[in-house]
Amino acid sequence: MQYSTQGSYRIEQKNNILLIDIDEQSSFDDVVSAQYHKDIKTMTQKMRHSPWASLITFKGMGVFSPDAEQSLIETTHYRVENGMVAIASVILDSAYADILQLQLQRIYQSSSVQFNFFSDTKYAKDWLDSFIQ
Repeated sequence: MQYSTQGSYRIEQKNNILLIDIDEQSSFDDVVSAQYHKDIKTMTQKMRHSPWASLITFKGMGVFSPDAEQSLIETTHYRVENGMVAIASVILDSAYADILQLQLQRIYQSSSVQFNFFSDTKYAKDWLDSFIQ
């Protein structure tokens, strides 16, 4: 199990699933986005030898700036190029859930990765398990 934090997010590896929690305190600005990309690259290098998936939980998040969205596109492409087969996103307690989901769709579709949205982490994990087994 690996673990990393940068104030507004937490990254943890659990078997072949990368668990990412982004909380409402986060302002996903350029500085946080750059650190997130660096941390994701480090974790991806550890997982790239077999198929893996990401489960991302957004708690009370707003929307991404255009620069942050572009950085997340690059991060997603990198993960797919290094073995990620699916992403499950759980959006909780967000006043901007519809807009956030549209942004995430653009990000995920740009890299042709399998993705789905959930309101419960258990169902998200069950869905991901079907891709990595």
